[in-house]
Amino acid sequence: MRRDVAFDAEGVTLRGWLFTPDSADAPFPTVVMAHGFSAVKEMYLDRFAETFARAGLAALVFDNRNFGASDGTPRQEIDPWAQVRDYRHAITYARTLPEVDRERIGVWGSSYSGGHVLVVGAIDRRVRCVVSQVPLVSGYRNLLRLVRADQVAALREQFDADREARFRGEPPAMIPVVSADPAGPAALPTPDSYTWFTETARERAPAWRNEVTLRTVEMLMEYEPGVYVDRVSPTPLLMVIAARDHLAVADEAFAAYQRALEPKRLVVLPGAHFDAYVDPMFQLAAGAARDWFTEHLGVRGAAVPAS
Repeated sequence: MRRDVAFDAEGVTLRGWLFTPDSADAPFPTVVMAHGFSAVKEMYLDRFAETFARAGLAALVFDNRNFGASDGTPRQEIDPWAQVRDYRHAITYARTLPEVDRERIGVWGSSYSGGHVLVVGAIDRRVRCVVSQVPLVSGYRNLLRLVRADQVAALREQFDADREARFRGEPPAMIPVVSADPAGPAALPTPDSYTWFTETARERAPAWRNEVTLRTVEMLMEYEPGVYVDRVSPTPLLMVIAARDHLAVADEAFAAYQRALEPKRLVVLPGAHFDAYVDPMFQLAAGAARDWFTEHLGVRGAAVPAS
């Protein structure tokens, strides 16, 4: 069962869905989840949440502030630390719901939010287990893999010019999230990013907008969630890494997993970044997350196949 929900996050209303199992066994162990860079909840998060609900878990899915159905300004701006705080607001809200077992909360994130849940799992001990899927680990090192070295100085000049323009009261500079031209300006300048975002928006999320503020990219470059990975322990951590991921680059994620302490588990998808959201790799990614949550949040009974 799915119902619409809304909750306060320091004066900003965040909106989403609460999924619950089709049984009368409430309160349920619950997974709190949000999407990655610029994506909205309609971009396959319902499939993950439905998989969890069939296994006896509730799932609180919400749009990040400034995106989708949630409030917040500037629109289309991603502040990673605000998103981390919003995960914690979502946990607080979930713990007030009669459907939710307040002592059995897990967090799930993917891509950019895959980095967020490493931070949340490390600093918020209300979290009982973590699933980090195809995560961003180092914004700085990742961006240097996506932006040519001879363009970095010019990009920093754009950041400074945008800061001065905002100071004068001008609107923020914007940049496309993806571009059909791999050499064109884009926050995520890879061909598979363009294909996934545009096709998924057309098929599932027509409200998605292909733009973010330029400052979003600057804040991405400053964000280092991987430094928290060894602090997640003793909270159980599952990392789902795509072996051919060149967006949230796989080698950074594998190195982060090696730094993580027990209890931990690694699942490797034999594909690229966006394969985690669609069949057949969705079955592996969602099934591994479901099994991790059911094991560590105390759900009993046989696992239910992801579909």
